[in-house]
Amino acid sequence: MNIFELIRSKLQGEPPIHPVDRMMAKRWVKERLKVMYPELRADPRALEAAYQSLTLDPLEGQGEGGERLFEISLPGRLG
Repeated sequence: MNIFELIRSKLQGEPPIHPVDRMMAKRWVKERLKVMYPELRADPRALEAAYQSLTLDPLEGQGEGGERLFEISLPGRLG
């Protein structure tokens, strides 16, 4: 790796999340929403709306080894 590639990689920031990882994370969050709010199990549109209304707040250095964590915040009452 030459110096220009090193500088460019540092300026670009975090690498993008792989689409498969993104899909698995979305599925996991939706499954957790179904457990927390049983009324969303039978309503796919409400489940998607609930998922879209979540906010992810990055917590720098809070994970194992100082990695970034994301905290999910609910906008209010769902359902």
